[in-house]
Amino acid sequence: MWGQMQGKTKMEIAAAALSGAVGNLSETQKIGFVAYGHRKEGDCKDVEFMVDAATGTKKEVIEAVKGIKPLGKTPLAYSAAMVIDQLRAAKQKATIILITDGIESCDGNICEIVEEAKDEGIDFKLHIIGFGLKAEDTQQLRCAAEAGDGSYFSAENAENLGEILNVATASTVDKPANNFSVYAVKNGLPMDVYVKAYDIVGKREPILLRTYQDTGYFYLPPSTYNFEVAPLEGSDVDRITVRDIESLENVKGHQTITFDAGTLDVLVTNNGQGWDSMVKVIDPNGEVVATTRTYGVKKEVEVNPGLYKVAIQALKMEGLQTNTEIDSIAIEAAKTLPLVYDFKTGEFEIFTQIGGENIDCVVTIVEEQTGKNVAGSRTYLRGTKFLLNPGNYSVTSKPLGVHKDKAIQSFTIAIEQGETIRKTLTF
Repeated sequence: MWGQMQGKTKMEIAAAALSGAVGNLSETQKIGFVAYGHRKEGDCKDVEFMVDAATGTKKEVIEAVKGIKPLGKTPLAYSAAMVIDQLRAAKQKATIILITDGIESCDGNICEIVEEAKDEGIDFKLHIIGFGLKAEDTQQLRCAAEAGDGSYFSAENAENLGEILNVATASTVDKPANNFSVYAVKNGLPMDVYVKAYDIVGKREPILLRTYQDTGYFYLPPSTYNFEVAPLEGSDVDRITVRDIESLENVKGHQTITFDAGTLDVLVTNNGQGWDSMVKVIDPNGEVVATTRTYGVKKEVEVNPGLYKVAIQALKMEGLQTNTEIDSIAIEAAKTLPLVYDFKTGEFEIFTQIGGENIDCVVTIVEEQTGKNVAGSRTYLRGTKFLLNPGNYSVTSKPLGVHKDKAIQSFTIAIEQGETIRKTLTF
């Protein structure tokens, strides 16, 4: 627990999160606190009942948590056995929440301890929170949580730990044992999602679950449900609904939710060079499901598999071909589709002068065939420059300021891809 995370020790983070969760409990809640490995180094029996569950208060637990200094071993199995022994002797039931940032270090097997206690008929629910543990180190802990009719939670940071503790303290031994599990995955990786289970037969209030990038467990009364599943991570993948999921009496159910997204790899160019553009991905209903700005480089957007239209708007260029829409872009699950679109421009630069000196003018450019005004700017005293799509244009220049009475001048230009036209107008 001395390991650092977010600029604090894990012990500091755990103490703050635990104090917050305990503070949320009712004043009448019976609560105890047990610590291990905090008094002696190398002692596999260093387990202390710091607050008696029969008489303990929230304030006593919070004070006890503040005084913990991690020193020694991680005797998970022995700690669990000691707590279970108390329940056996008192003939009481309880919800046990075990928080650990390490695996068993005293040759015990907490899963076996829990399984034997359950076989004996001792009534408890065991939740285990692995704080910053690697997935490959959690097998025994997951086994123990499942055997204890509880859940294993993986906490990765301070906020995560606080949320999980609130969930764990709300799922008590008085509530039915978990009978359904949900695992959400996208392209082979676990997702953190919210699940709302809607009973389409009994019409009860939706039952909620969060997976925390892991398998989530909850109790679903026997019925038929629709699951509304919303991703909580940075992704353009939409929430999905999985329908007609059955929860059966005395049967443990499971549902894997797949968000196998596809990726569109977009590169927008101008005359073959990377170009800054806005890109929108539009679904068949006309809704924009993803947007990105390219800034002249390749950009990826992630969307659900399906058929889309892609709208691209090139920035900092003028003409009739600065926007395009590409239909029937098929995005497949777990695949990347490259999309390259090249705009074309030429350059037009104009200077306006009297007696060899630059003057300020308004310049207006109209596409000749359609008569559409496509660009305009002032020359000030330095001239001005336009990037224009290839085509024929009418250019009008009107002097400003002290020269505003000078006659307007007009002319035509033909813009070709990659070419530069420079024009000096003399008034």
